[in-house]
Amino acid sequence: MTAMIALERVSLSYPGGQAWSVRDVSLEVPRGAFFVLIGESGSGKTTTLHLINRLIEPGEGRVLIDGVDARTMDPVALRRGMGFIFQAVGLFPDMSVAENVAITPRLLGWPAEEISKRINALLDLVRLPPAQFRNRLPAELSGGQRQRVGLARALAARPSIMLMDEPFGALDPLTRDDLSAEYRAIHDALGLTTVLVTHDMTEAFLLADLVAVMREGRIVQSGTPRELLAAPADDFVRTLIETPRRRALKLAEAMAIGPGR
Repeated sequence: MTAMIALERVSLSYPGGQAWSVRDVSLEVPRGAFFVLIGESGSGKTTTLHLINRLIEPGEGRVLIDGVDARTMDPVALRRGMGFIFQAVGLFPDMSVAENVAITPRLLGWPAEEISKRINALLDLVRLPPAQFRNRLPAELSGGQRQRVGLARALAARPSIMLMDEPFGALDPLTRDDLSAEYRAIHDALGLTTVLVTHDMTEAFLLADLVAVMREGRIVQSGTPRELLAAPADDFVRTLIETPRRRALKLAEAMAIGPGR
């Protein structure tokens, strides 16, 4: 079965070739999979995400989308066929919620009636009742609501691939947990192929079908969460895995000590 997304020995160096942003990265994302790239800041996660939709071109290697070399595709058409969500959301402040969601369908020339129906359906999907939210401006929304609008906008043109760069990182913990779980349900319901970038191992293990750990531009281990937990490839991966466990233990200790310690 052809992978929905494949990188074949992809490398990208800074000018002069003295430093590498990504180096010899190969990965496969099966159709319908929820794939998570995790690693420290500067490990190459976001660069890898941008290579997939040709915001950045590789210096070496190939990126394949559904078996087709991405370099043979029109980059604008390629990006319009993918949803993209990032931490800053990037809603247009002078446009209403409906206008923000409608951007890509309008660029694609959809009829106005179809766009309007799509807006309502998507706002329902992300739990923003259209009658209440269609005409609001981004400044009138909470952070979580703005991120929901960003998700609706990314889904507007019915993409089969979703790329997500720390989309929940700026949200409060409760909103983050709720929205990430809701997105996982949307991913499953729509049969999407998702690539999520995060530095949070807990988030990665709760959401992912497959995880790739990056360090200094390379993938040091990939597999299911269960495989990484059972056999971390090195001390770096082991430390990442142990972080949520240490947090859980500290929380349990704090709860046991209780107030007034």
